Amino acid sequence: MRNALRVFAVDAIGAAELLEGTAKTVSEQRLDAELAGGYGIFAGKELSWARLRFTPERARWVSVEQWHPEQRGWFEADGSWLLELPYSAEHELLMDILRHGPEVEVLSPARLRAQVREQLAAAAARYED
Repeated sequence: MRNALRVFAVDAIGAAELLEGTAKTVSEQRLDAELAGGYGIFAGKELSWARLRFTPERARWVSVEQWHPEQRGWFEADGSWLLELPYSAEHELLMDILRHGPEVEVLSPARLRAQVREQLAAAAARYED
């Protein structure tokens, strides 16, 4: 429909039907160029790098997770875990960051840090009496 490559979460597909014709062949090089850099199902060529710091309490679990094939991570002297990973759209990355609540801090980029701050403020506002 859009004459472009798209990625879909299989669990979000409501229906499918078999059509006449053959599927288009897309080279692995083109797939990697257009889709590999993104985070989760969100792809794009323009990448940003997120830098996250997890508390020592959360580090032991997060340090063994693979968030992205190109991620870089290391332990700091205090036991916290620094994770750097590329993303092209914030949607899914924001959800993954927010599930760690106060156990993670977005160090950069500033835009992603601000988005997390806004989401946490909106969540806290729901609990004000």
